Amino acid sequence: MPVNETLATYSDWLYRSALGVYLFAILLYAVEQAFARAPRKALVGAGGPDVLVDEPKAELTRAERIGRMGAAMTVLGAVLHLGSLVMRGLSAGRAPWGNMYEYMSLLCLAAVVTWIVLMAKFPIRRLGVFVLPPILVLLFLGGTVLYAEAAPVQPALRSYWLVIHVSVISISSGVLLIPGVTSILYLLKDTRSDRFPKLPSADVLDRMSYRTTVLAFPLFTAGIILGAIWAEAAWGRFWGWDPKETVAFVSWVVYAAYLHARATAGWRGRGAAWINIAGFALNVFNLFFINLVTSGLHSYAGL
Repeated sequence: MPVNETLATYSDWLYRSALGVYLFAILLYAVEQAFARAPRKALVGAGGPDVLVDEPKAELTRAERIGRMGAAMTVLGAVLHLGSLVMRGLSAGRAPWGNMYEYMSLLCLAAVVTWIVLMAKFPIRRLGVFVLPPILVLLFLGGTVLYAEAAPVQPALRSYWLVIHVSVISISSGVLLIPGVTSILYLLKDTRSDRFPKLPSADVLDRMSYRTTVLAFPLFTAGIILGAIWAEAAWGRFWGWDPKETVAFVSWVVYAAYLHARATAGWRGRGAAWINIAGFALNVFNLFFINLVTSGLHSYAGL
């Protein structure tokens, strides 16, 4: 099937537009983070033990309005980002994750959507100044160093498993980027809370990291299993300790250890956060070093 160059061009325009919108959103989050007040506590006692609760806010401050604009820009960027993937798929007549550029784009979109959902559930909007920059860097590298023209995929990838396996692995890996960042912020807040008074409480960061990982881990597990099934169909074996398979398995073990540690009293807190950060590091290692440097059965597609 010939490539529709017009739709491919629209896809590139939407991709670059999404990058610009994300960058603007980061600047808005930065303004809110810089000028917003740290959460104030009020002492409440009603015949029982005194407790500290957040004081109610009468109205939004200017910094908070700017932060809301940042959240709106993030949503707009995600819509443009999704449009770029749809246009890429329509232009090539296939699933739009057949090379590293497209894979990176889908992964980052999953991370952004996860962040939008978390903003709706937790009081963490200002953290966008920390969460979005790594995503923006990945998108920039994807659109420059890893960029590939829209084209049909190689014969080995012309399978319905491309739609199933690669999409599941990419989305789950994108979701897992968020708890990696929030676990780093948790350690900063837990160890130097006086230097980071505007960060959410350590408890909020911990719960957010845990719940996001709980959501992504079954999806990541399914992606590995689906990959093994595709490997048996394509290469005649379920598992061969290919470099990408090996690192994916090690990452799975690390995330399983994190979930176990998070449920164990002695390992909750900093210990569990360090394990989650190790999983985040393996995720990034697999994304770049394994995909781009090592050679293996996955190398032909850059995936």
